Amino acid sequence: MPHFVMDCSQSVLESHKEEFIIEQIHLIAYATGLFDEGDIKVRMNAFKTFVVGNKRDDFIHVFAHIMQGRSTEQKAHLSKQVVTKLTTLFPDITNIAMNISDFEKATYCNRAML
Repeated sequence: MPHFVMDCSQSVLESHKEEFIIEQIHLIAYATGLFDEGDIKVRMNAFKTFVVGNKRDDFIHVFAHIMQGRSTEQKAHLSKQVVTKLTTLFPDITNIAMNISDFEKATYCNRAML
């Protein structure tokens, strides 16, 4: 916990390597001070087939899933930091976004909790 999953068009990987992009998202998430570094998980899904607004415009969307308890302001800051960094890395991509969903503590379970 937390999980950051980046969906993007395949051509995004022509500008930067997948490992570099994942590392940048990890660094930003850690820099916010909201998470322990060892808990941050980042993954990427690159799509060959997609449409954005009925066109084949490149896109990046980061889905963050975090444990409940952070304020709206903290989550907004996290989103803005990630989108700002991605905009810097990919200045020609106009479709860059992020959203954050909260895990509910009462229903969350992982192997260590068994």
